[in-house]
Amino acid sequence: MSDTQTQYITTTEALSALCERLSGEEFVTVDTEFMRERTYYPELCLVQLGGTHEVAVVDAQAPGIDLAPLGALLAKPDVVKVFHACRQDIEIFLLMFDAVPAPVFDTQVAAMVAGFGDQVGYDSLVQSLTGGHIDKTHRFSDWSARPLTKAQVEYAAADVTHLRTVYEKLHARLKAEGRMGWVAQEMAVLAEPGTYRVDPDKAWERLKLRTNNRRQIALVQAIAAWREREAQRVNIPRGRLLKDEQIPEVAALAPDTPEALTRARGVSAGFANGKSGVSLLAAIAAAKGMNDADLPKVERPRDVARASPALVALLKVLLNAAAEQNNVAARLVAGGDEIEALALDETAPNPILEGWRREMFGENALRLIRGEIALSTKGKRIKIVELGG
Repeated sequence: MSDTQTQYITTTEALSALCERLSGEEFVTVDTEFMRERTYYPELCLVQLGGTHEVAVVDAQAPGIDLAPLGALLAKPDVVKVFHACRQDIEIFLLMFDAVPAPVFDTQVAAMVAGFGDQVGYDSLVQSLTGGHIDKTHRFSDWSARPLTKAQVEYAAADVTHLRTVYEKLHARLKAEGRMGWVAQEMAVLAEPGTYRVDPDKAWERLKLRTNNRRQIALVQAIAAWREREAQRVNIPRGRLLKDEQIPEVAALAPDTPEALTRARGVSAGFANGKSGVSLLAAIAAAKGMNDADLPKVERPRDVARASPALVALLKVLLNAAAEQNNVAARLVAGGDEIEALALDETAPNPILEGWRREMFGENALRLIRGEIALSTKGKRIKIVELGG
């Protein structure tokens, strides 16, 4: 495809014709360029599409263009949509078309299954599998500015051009190794709309709290949920309303007037007296008015069971050994929280104990916990030692 000329699509008619041609492909490579610095929701600027014999850059901001033909292509069940690190791309399409593209193949996830390490970068993958080089000159372009230069368009097109070869080589490698089933399990997560939708009522969970006061936690929950909904309403980054570190401070102040709200660092009188400030004070008042029985339950640290740090460390050694032996990224097999949960209770539901993860690591992890095996070394590698009854 090195000699393929890039098409720059600015009309619905041209996009419809392109999508009609691509609908006959076995797979189509997809990428986007968007801006998010000034908005809560990503502002789609370009969509890049790559087929067997053509590459196109679609101007999503061209006057009068209707992207419905693109939505139909992304929903076509017999055309695989190939992305690299697709979560933000899919979030855009879910917002736009109210559906997740299907079926999807993410080369970053597939590369982790194929042993290229954790969250391998696209440029590294291109160099490893194709010998090509990604020009990073326009990586930080303002993709919303018009007109775009020819160099910007060619840069955007290069992503989906190289992606075809990356996909073909990864697919062949994983098929030969019998790991396509593993990849399918990971793609199932990406196919779930819930993977991309934010629940405002759970927004507080990303904050690091240093209190067990139930009333205080209720206030933090209310303020964090308000921030998420308000950011969505006015379409600005959540941090433009309140930064993470401001939320516990506002909760501690528990203001009931605009003047009291301005005592929090970084909160201006204009904000406090405006529509956003008024709605924030209403959310705080509602949290302050909660009955004690309705306040969030808080487990005291001394009542929370803790896994043995030594056992967790041993399980991580086993995990790294299994990942090394099978040439797969350890992070894809199990995360730290999942390891700790297994060490604490091996009977509880856990992704480690499902599908290919159980086969590769979970079964031996259970045997290690039960004292049926031990770990030793052989040369510079870890080996499993069977223990007698």
